Amino acid sequence: MERNKGSRRQNAKYRRHAVIEWIAGKVVAVGLVVACIISFVSTQATLLQKRQEQAELEAAIEAAKEEQEELEKFVDADDLEGYMEKAAIEELNYAYPNERRFYDISRN
Repeated sequence: MERNKGSRRQNAKYRRHAVIEWIAGKVVAVGLVVACIISFVSTQATLLQKRQEQAELEAAIEAAKEEQEELEKFVDADDLEGYMEKAAIEELNYAYPNERRFYDISRN
């Protein structure tokens, strides 16, 4: 009879060990799935941000191309004085003598 008790104890021990291994395996699997989901969401957020940056850079490229085309027109037309005049008025806020300029100061 003592043999049966030892055998039952061994079987119970193996079963407990198998259940613990099964539960641990499931916990690890669930952890891996959660980590993959978190990684996927993070990657998608980064991708969205990079696409927005790309759109902004493409818009900046278009603006630079337009400015380059405008500058090329001045160079090709040999109208350097017109370009200098435009640059002085727009960028340096120069004005002709006796010219009046009005500024909207109501929007501050």
